[in-house]
Amino acid sequence: MSQFTTEEFKKKLDDVHDFPTLYMFKFIVTEDKKGEVKSLFPSSELEYKPSSKGKYTSVTAKVMMQSSNHVIEVYKKAQNIEGIIAL
Repeated sequence: MSQFTTEEFKKKLDDVHDFPTLYMFKFIVTEDKKGEVKSLFPSSELEYKPSSKGKYTSVTAKVMMQSSNHVIEVYKKAQNIEGIIAL
């Protein structure tokens, strides 16, 4: 989220989505960090796709979000996971 300020990101989310909405989060992490990403979405099913060499895993979560603020909260928590890349 360093590319945008939180306010700019919130405005973009509100411009594109009508909340509540099903929001798709996509992250890339090393294999050993999958559990930390899962902890961001405890009651959701996640899709995992390993990279061709198996070093990284793409993690996709489709979650009903009530507002842009809730989306931003998830991204802020994700920043605490070492090496995570948000797409």
